[in-house]
Amino acid sequence: MKIAIVTDSNSGISEYEAQKWGIYVLPMPVIIEDNIYFEGKNMTQKLFYDSLMSGKRVSTSQPSPGDVVNLWESILNNGCDEIVYIPMSSGLSNSYNTASGLALDYKGRVEVVNNHRISVTQKQSVIEAVRLSRNNYSASDIKKLLEKNAYESSIYIAVNTLKYLKKGGRITPAAAAISSALNIKPVLTIQGGKLDAFSVSRGMNKCKKKMIEAIRNDINLRFSGVDNTLIKIGAAGSFLDDEMAVKWKNEVSAAFENIEITYDPLACSIGCHVGPDAIGIGVSKVVDLS
Repeated sequence: MKIAIVTDSNSGISEYEAQKWGIYVLPMPVIIEDNIYFEGKNMTQKLFYDSLMSGKRVSTSQPSPGDVVNLWESILNNGCDEIVYIPMSSGLSNSYNTASGLALDYKGRVEVVNNHRISVTQKQSVIEAVRLSRNNYSASDIKKLLEKNAYESSIYIAVNTLKYLKKGGRITPAAAAISSALNIKPVLTIQGGKLDAFSVSRGMNKCKKKMIEAIRNDINLRFSGVDNTLIKIGAAGSFLDDEMAVKWKNEVSAAFENIEITYDPLACSIGCHVGPDAIGIGVSKVVDLS
């Protein structure tokens, strides 16, 4: 059977990567004032953060049911037997619930994965789905394996400015003012799809060390005994300067010399909350087929 792997742009998968791996990426809508853009299409990182920093009303939304169904129909009408759809975590958006309802009309031809992931860890799930499909797993089996492995991941994000957390109501104005005055930067974590506080540090350099230490603890404790070939680490960020992105990736690579490190920009749905120059890192365990 021919299986198509579909995800959304919260995975950070570029158009080049999608073509290379033979997958489909549904762009997430981004609303600036009253205009709708689509991430990875006519919405660039520069346009997004320029709009955010200039004080424009910026928000993200889930794909419309029509856009989801139109993509599925196009795929199924062009020679594919089944679809595995991997949207962003159900803990961060209604995308999964909406897609699950739509999939009922396809009588098992579309399997929607409750992935509990976003950004670099969601991307790793997509890569896993491609690998499983090439090993002749059915769409149903791929869904089961990815959901069984969904919580085997962590993301940590250091926030350079508290402006957008305050704007979104995730931190009080008083706490934001005190933290800014003391140069205190929060480190957030995404575990199982929910964005929570993890720790605080003075300055971004200490945040970097804290996040690398957290990833190392995950590897040594949560993934104890797991071979390094089954551990994937992805650096991420909302950097306005490309050199800062390269520097962060190199720092992570130096900290984990035996693990290949990738880098991807943070998705707009995260960027709305953390703002520019946030630093992220994620770790996940690969589905073991042995």
